[in-house]
Amino acid sequence: MGNPGFRTRGGLWLCTHDFVRVRTGEHTFKKIKHPLIQKNQMANYWLAKQEPSGPRGYNFEQLKKEKTTVWDGVHNNLALKHMREMKSGDLVLFYHTGDERQAVGIMQVTSKPYPNPKEENERFIVVDVKYKKTLKRPVTLDEMKKDKKFKDWELIRISRLSVMPVPKPIWDAILNISQT
Repeated sequence: MGNPGFRTRGGLWLCTHDFVRVRTGEHTFKKIKHPLIQKNQMANYWLAKQEPSGPRGYNFEQLKKEKTTVWDGVHNNLALKHMREMKSGDLVLFYHTGDERQAVGIMQVTSKPYPNPKEENERFIVVDVKYKKTLKRPVTLDEMKKDKKFKDWELIRISRLSVMPVPKPIWDAILNISQT
């Protein structure tokens, strides 16, 4: 039986929590932040797709007007996995699907993922987002397909995926293209 919060690998004890107990006396311990664990406090970057028109449509101009919304309606397992990794402060490219097929603006995640209150199955989650900024000009899918630095990105490879991570170099490239 092992120590809770620790597991062994090859005879070494590994901490699985952010804190460890340190002996301060014969029978006393105190909880301290583990010195070897550093949390990544940097924002992650994402892309989330939405049909801008139609009966279930929602576009970036609506978000800009409303300021905040709940990002819901995601049912794909991989997209849900990505949403579970989102955290407050992360930045998200708002991508219009359908006839437009272009990144149009940036929103910011303002909550941790939580179960969608409109769904019975708790595996379907949502995050709260807020308007951050409109891109100076939209960046189209065709522009991205023509640039080889995008060729291995999920937007090009897995076109039906509605939520995906955006590597920092691709994020920066999209913002640079939007400035031209």
